[in-house]
Amino acid sequence: MRVVALSDTHAPRRWRSCPPRVAEHLRGADVILHAGDVCVASVLDELAAYAPVHVVKGNNDGPDVVAPETLELTLDGLRIGMIHDSGPAKGRLDRLRRRFPQADLVVFGHSHIPLDESGGGLRIFNPGSPTDRRRQPHGTLGLLTIENGVLTAAEIVPVT
Repeated sequence: MRVVALSDTHAPRRWRSCPPRVAEHLRGADVILHAGDVCVASVLDELAAYAPVHVVKGNNDGPDVVAPETLELTLDGLRIGMIHDSGPAKGRLDRLRRRFPQADLVVFGHSHIPLDESGGGLRIFNPGSPTDRRRQPHGTLGLLTIENGVLTAAEIVPVT
């Protein structure tokens, strides 16, 4: 299963329409995970034209973005938790393990800082932002490959 992870698209200020380099990765995706700060629901409609979308609410999402604060789902046997703001870096792995005790992977956003970290049987993954890189060298997204309940590949990909 090919999964594209996004966060912090910040439409319409930063995302007026799907950037071409993002669209390249969305084509052929089985599922899209958006870790919040979509900001306007039209982005979700745009993404849904590529693949089914699972989203959590971000702190900048408008009232038209109907999404839960957290989400737990299973994709091809892999247990995934999603949240927008994972809190401070210090203690993040332990905090997310407590919040999502059954998860194999937690996808989050908010900081715009890409991260792929593992510890204590949990992998945490922030795809960064494809449109608002802040102090990062590139805008990014995440590519995840899941096979029979195992995350076989996780990559943070520059798109700007």
